[in-house]
Amino acid sequence: MFESTLHLPVSLATFQDMFHAPSAQEIVRIILRWSHFVAGITWIGMLYFFNLVNVNFMKALDAPTKKIVVPELMPRALWYFRWGALVTVLAGMGYYAMYLIAPDVKNANAQASAGSNIWLVFFGWLAIAVLAWLIYFFILPRINDGKVLAAIVAVLVILMSWAILWCLTEQLTGTAGGRAEGFASNKTLSIGIGGALGVIMLFNVWGIIWPAQKRIIAGTISGTPAPPELARRAFLASRTNAWLSLPMLFFMATSHGDYIILGK
Repeated sequence: MFESTLHLPVSLATFQDMFHAPSAQEIVRIILRWSHFVAGITWIGMLYFFNLVNVNFMKALDAPTKKIVVPELMPRALWYFRWGALVTVLAGMGYYAMYLIAPDVKNANAQASAGSNIWLVFFGWLAIAVLAWLIYFFILPRINDGKVLAAIVAVLVILMSWAILWCLTEQLTGTAGGRAEGFASNKTLSIGIGGALGVIMLFNVWGIIWPAQKRIIAGTISGTPAPPELARRAFLASRTNAWLSLPMLFFMATSHGDYIILGK
């Protein structure tokens, strides 16, 4: 027994390379990724609650009951919903720029003299996502049919995805050995699409759903209902987010090794 314990420190020494204090950069990376995950779970969880539970629940309530339930439930639920969305996207964008785009830019410049700039790549990607949302924001008030809106959104998302892939690939391509070589990784391309869907969803929350819900809650409390087109617009934006969350989560997953879908 005593003899076997003599080897214990040697055995523990084998774990030195596995357990170590993280560097400052690693701490930032851990915080960004952890914040992104926790906030994302909160946001998407509330999104599914609203679409799968709350919509039908509210339809079953009469006006006096709504006047009691809505002021108590909705402000609290919407607080977690909108701030979860904001933290998810901000933490995700920080992680995307610092730990995915930056290494690809570094490789493209070092190995192929691509002349890439991390901020041009990042803001080029973000501009495409914002433009896609502005188009959606312009279209939404003019369409009341959910199926027609779904078809338009599908086309818009496909065009946005193509533009993102082209933009990222173009900016992360250089000449090595006399031939063009791309340095946009699968992670950068996959999260480029998934993250852009998240940006659209964030703007839907803060630019459409939350402003409408504030007026709906106030109208329920005062007894003067908000215009029905306002509730319809908020519903369509929320339902859009619910559907967009599916490809968004798909592309987030494929960036982490489920399989290589885009790039290398």
